[in-house]
Amino acid sequence: MSRYFTKSHEWIELDGSHGTVGITHYAQKELGEIVYAQLPTVGQLVHAGGEICVLESTKAAADVYCPVSGKITAVNESVASHPQLLNQSPESKAWLFRIELSDPKEASALLSKGEYEALIK
Repeated sequence: MSRYFTKSHEWIELDGSHGTVGITHYAQKELGEIVYAQLPTVGQLVHAGGEICVLESTKAAADVYCPVSGKITAVNESVASHPQLLNQSPESKAWLFRIELSDPKEASALLSKGEYEALIK
């Protein structure tokens, strides 16, 4: 599995033509305490760069953008019912959704871990 990042602070872990998506530690830190998560719908078709979720914190609301195009295959119900999980584990247990990629080549436009770390410094 390979993990990639977006300039808008999402991560995607790819396993063939399937991916798991979440927000980065940096995004969570910038948002502050997350208190609500509006997740996508299973079966929803999405496009790379399109708004897919909304997270609300005690500071502000923030849009989450889809790193790739495809079809939503699962959402993390634990995050939907307990959004505070995003405050504790945004890059592992608190993934947001899973997606079946419609064009795996889109992943080549994403950032490597090193490129992402350089971006947030």
